Amino acid sequence: MTNPTRVVETILSLLESQQLGVLSTHCKGHPYASLVAFAFTDDLTRLFFATPRSTRKYDNMTADDRVAMLIDSRSNEEVDFHEARAVTLTGRAHEVEGNDAAILKELYLTRHPYLKTFLDAPTCAFMVMRVQRCILVEQFQNVTEYEVAP
Repeated sequence: MTNPTRVVETILSLLESQQLGVLSTHCKGHPYASLVAFAFTDDLTRLFFATPRSTRKYDNMTADDRVAMLIDSRSNEEVDFHEARAVTLTGRAHEVEGNDAAILKELYLTRHPYLKTFLDAPTCAFMVMRVQRCILVEQFQNVTEYEVAP
């Protein structure tokens, strides 16, 4: 039986250790992956990132809000086959503005202070992913799914 507390702690540790994740979107049956700087809430319910509104990923998310984010610990060394971890978070993303965005933007900038000018640009969208599920993979074959409470 899997210990949910250990799973959540492992996922949080992995998220805390990484600055970038791979965002997966799609449009009309065509997948698309993008590298993005992210931040998250400690309860794993929300993950957030910024993107210019002129990007393909933004267009894809406005057409279909279903997204996935992959965060991993690989070092591109042989040891990864035994020690690397990855988590895929799935959910729905939308742009957030106003008071709802203020607290999350503060968390984002605490993690990525060098992105303030980018985040403050009028062409930048601040996106929030409502996480529904986390799929943790350890040692390339041990898979644990964690359902995030609605």
